[in-house]
Amino acid sequence: MAELLWTLDDAEAAVSHTDDMRDLYAAVYAEPPYNEGPEHVRQFGRWWRDHLRQPGFALATARDAGVLVGAVYGHTMRSGQWMEPDADEPPAELRDAVKFFVVEWMVLPDYRSKGVGRHLLLRMLLQTRREPWAVLAANPAAPARRLYERLGFEQHGRVRPRTMPAMDVLVLRLNEGEESASL
Repeated sequence: MAELLWTLDDAEAAVSHTDDMRDLYAAVYAEPPYNEGPEHVRQFGRWWRDHLRQPGFALATARDAGVLVGAVYGHTMRSGQWMEPDADEPPAELRDAVKFFVVEWMVLPDYRSKGVGRHLLLRMLLQTRREPWAVLAANPAAPARRLYERLGFEQHGRVRPRTMPAMDVLVLRLNEGEESASL
């Protein structure tokens, strides 16, 4: 593996990664337990365009010889916002706080267990955030689910999306004692 090129982009710069993000999504989510196909990839494309318009959007990427091998992105969730209508209610402290929602974290199989994903998520993306909490949803059958716990994420209920299996809602305290301005 050659030296990786790491980038952290805002929404304006992230637009240029759209095709590569779609290809990365297709490769990662074709694997079990997801087994997603072309219709899911098209849906991701629609979600991606919507996510780019969200406040506080950020994308961290890793490229090897120009090929996107890993990416993680998310956006700010305002105070009072939570996952979806079909999610378990969080503690008031979480609901009332500004949060960073980690939407996707994807790494190609050949780059897993080498620190690429950890570096993208913790060092590049979350270390730069001002929000006191990070929130994500994880498929309980996915290997990444156990990794989230090792990284310090704690389960705070489940979300039941209409188009996919129920997922665990996981939360990580980012900035202990630091207050973020309400959005």
